[in-house]
Amino acid sequence: IDAPANSGVAFSHAYSQYPVCNPSRSSFLTGLYPEQAGVIRNPSNFRDTVPDVKTLPQYLKENGYWTGRVGKIFHYGVPNEIGTPGRDDPVSWNDTVNPIGIDANLGQEGKTERLSEEILNVGASMNWLSLPSEDSEHTDYKVATEAIRLLEEHHPDKTGNPFFLAAGFYRPHVPSIAPSKYFDLYPLDSIVLPERRDDDRDDIPLAALADRPHQLEMTELQKKKATQAYYATVTFMDAQVGRLLTALRDQGLEEDTIVIFMSDHGFHLGQHDLWQKQDLFEGSVRAPLIVSVPGAKVNGTQSDTLVEYLDIYPTLMSLLGFKAPNWLEGRSLAPLLEGAYRQHRPDSLTMARSAAYRIHKELEGTNIIGYTLRTERYRYTEWNEGEYGVELYDYENDPMEFTNLAGKAEVTDIQQKLAKRLAARREGARATPVISPD
Repeated sequence: IDAPANSGVAFSHAYSQYPVCNPSRSSFLTGLYPEQAGVIRNPSNFRDTVPDVKTLPQYLKENGYWTGRVGKIFHYGVPNEIGTPGRDDPVSWNDTVNPIGIDANLGQEGKTERLSEEILNVGASMNWLSLPSEDSEHTDYKVATEAIRLLEEHHPDKTGNPFFLAAGFYRPHVPSIAPSKYFDLYPLDSIVLPERRDDDRDDIPLAALADRPHQLEMTELQKKKATQAYYATVTFMDAQVGRLLTALRDQGLEEDTIVIFMSDHGFHLGQHDLWQKQDLFEGSVRAPLIVSVPGAKVNGTQSDTLVEYLDIYPTLMSLLGFKAPNWLEGRSLAPLLEGAYRQHRPDSLTMARSAAYRIHKELEGTNIIGYTLRTERYRYTEWNEGEYGVELYDYENDPMEFTNLAGKAEVTDIQQKLAKRLAARREGARATPVISPD
């Protein structure tokens, strides 16, 4: 993954619009905010709300590109839907492949180490397995292999047409399964857990704490094992990215192919005693984004300007010479890639449905929606427009988000300004999109 970062631009402050798989993917693939796309839960389908929208791959497919998908791009239930089409959008692709490896069923079969025997949903809980095995036996290796095959078959020199190829790797999604050699790279005694304070949660609204069953009971050893497994699966996935990039170079495509590396959201490893996702803290909503465009003026640099994942669709439209569809909510990053450095956005917006009801009985049966605004210095969050809590963090003085400043006299003016801005952004993100057939 360092390779495209070193040959392109790494955006250190890129933000997902919803820190859960399907809402995030539906958002950046349609160019709409989650509520506009009608997807704020994994079971939803954006076609039920905006049936005429053209996804990014669909738009390219209809404009002369061969489009292919390998693995998880639109939503898949992991691990139970690995090897199936999942909840794909067939009209977006010319060709699709759904690889499956030995890792796919081990969690359901009870082979992974879990926090409790009571946990049955291994796709939504911390569980892991160091598996003595070869890379080639695992799903993500097969994803890279199939993607390489499609590159060869649809090489522009053979077809005369450009291509858009999306390779969706499954790791580091739980269950955290990888060949043992990747676990061996991170001995447990080398794992350093994040700083924590006993009073950290005292000023955090309950709605903000997306706790999952048994995660608050984790021992230090379990925390280190879960972290080791996350590192191992990231490194295993990184190796497969390397195989794909090597094939791109070996096929002579490196110099005229745009490479984008991204995820769908961030991932907590114990910060605020939280694990995984679906909260609105920095660790959950900040996500990786690398854009490598051959010949771009600022390649090899890192940009810390605020970026939303919604900016990816209009960026590709600009780089490929297309007029951006009228419904796109993002802003093209192309000027930044060409050296016109400036503040790209004054703030970024993310939303999430509170998941605190899972173990906090006080919130059982509630439907609480949080919106958060990230500026260069601050994060301001409201749950049900403040009814279930407000948060304000100052990253300049408190990078670990230990102190919720909301309601304190010394930040009254700042909070009022951020609240007004959040209200305006939230209203825009809920506005009904106009989907033009052109």
